Amino acid sequence: MSEETTKKRPHDVPTPAAFAELMKSGWIPTPLEGLKPTPPLKYCVTRREALSKAFPGVRLIIPAGNYKVRSNDSDYAYRPHSAFAYYTGVQGVEATADSVLVMQPNSSGHDAILYIHPRSTRDTDAFFRDAKYGELWVGRRFTLAEAKDRYQIETRRVIDLKDLLGDGTTTIAIHEQDAEIDKLVTKHDRDAELLTFVSEARLIKDQYEIDELQAACDASELGFQEIVKAMPAAVAHPRGERVIEAAFFTKARTEGNDVGYTTIAAGGAHACVLHWIRNDGAIKDGELVLVDAGVEMDSFYTADITRTLPVSGKFSPAQRALYMLVYEAQLAGFAAVKPGATFRSVNIAAQRVLAQGLFDMGVLPCSVEESMGPDMGLHRRWTLHGVSHMLGMDVHDCQHARQEAYLDGVLAEGMVLTVEPGLYIQPDDELFPAEYRGIGIRIEDDVVVTKDGCRNLSEALPRHPDEVEAWMAKHAQ
Repeated sequence: MSEETTKKRPHDVPTPAAFAELMKSGWIPTPLEGLKPTPPLKYCVTRREALSKAFPGVRLIIPAGNYKVRSNDSDYAYRPHSAFAYYTGVQGVEATADSVLVMQPNSSGHDAILYIHPRSTRDTDAFFRDAKYGELWVGRRFTLAEAKDRYQIETRRVIDLKDLLGDGTTTIAIHEQDAEIDKLVTKHDRDAELLTFVSEARLIKDQYEIDELQAACDASELGFQEIVKAMPAAVAHPRGERVIEAAFFTKARTEGNDVGYTTIAAGGAHACVLHWIRNDGAIKDGELVLVDAGVEMDSFYTADITRTLPVSGKFSPAQRALYMLVYEAQLAGFAAVKPGATFRSVNIAAQRVLAQGLFDMGVLPCSVEESMGPDMGLHRRWTLHGVSHMLGMDVHDCQHARQEAYLDGVLAEGMVLTVEPGLYIQPDDELFPAEYRGIGIRIEDDVVVTKDGCRNLSEALPRHPDEVEAWMAKHAQ
């Protein structure tokens, strides 16, 4: 950010008339030519049709959301609400804050209307005075006509949205995303119903979504290659975890839009902290590093992959023993993923393998069957989390779905979920022999439910320890 804006924004002081006239004149027209419709257009139309049928006669408001302030006049990187992106097809950097999708009821269904901040053209003061939306400050946006060509939706200025409201039409909205919407639209009893619907609509992915998730996994595999290349530099740096994090981030930003969530780069015993995102520790030869990372594409679909890698390129006997237990648990999870199976059955299958392995190692103080009982679960001391969640535009997708449709639901063809068993032996755990303490292992892949089972979208990244060692040797610098 320039020094000028840190003192006083240009729009906070009067603009001399001569300067304003100069700024608004002498510009060559720069229309966007050959603008193509958004890639998922046909799917967006189908999605909006389903949304319309579910809420006849009701106005629906789905906001993209506002900027989130990081500090003073500095905002976090903007990302639109997933439901907004799902129904409009907005892509990556073209997403602009404060946009709103309105589904306006008509006699046969709904008219889709997209409200945006259009381009601040050169004949306006906004292009050089508005430090939040002005083109000179933050870059070019679509004009109303360009946005209409891109999204194939009637497009209006967002400042005119208030003119549509107040006509007595029943209006339900997604709240707590846009401060202006929350002021203009009174909360309705059916707001929660809308939020649930737009979440459950994403449980089963269409072909475009599956292709984007595959692309995200492929890009993430390239990111993991960069991690292997950066391993010597990570070992040499006192904050080696951040070297690894940065290596993956570079690929995320060049191959996609961003990372889909904060990367976990956990060296040694840090891997036993399930959500380790400080990433300020060392990477040491002889230890393992657990990396949980995923590339988010311009479409906002993200991968979610975890690999546990030997820093030296070779697993020790103790590391391999624990790793193979997690590997076998993941195989059991894969086998459980198929149409008609319950969502919870994937977790049960993987957890049973982990419980059996812990029993065989002599650390589980009860039988496997007792531990698997709902009132026992002693094996969970070493594996606290479940092994699956839905995946899509959000890394934990469909979070507002009803329990009976998701956690207590049945898997169907087209669903995409993770399979991610883990085993974590804390460094001070006296129930385990010393050679196992401080080892944390998770293996996570993204699978799509197929007609007769599942397909691993992230299979390009090896999982078996022999394959991991060979892959690391291939990509090491």
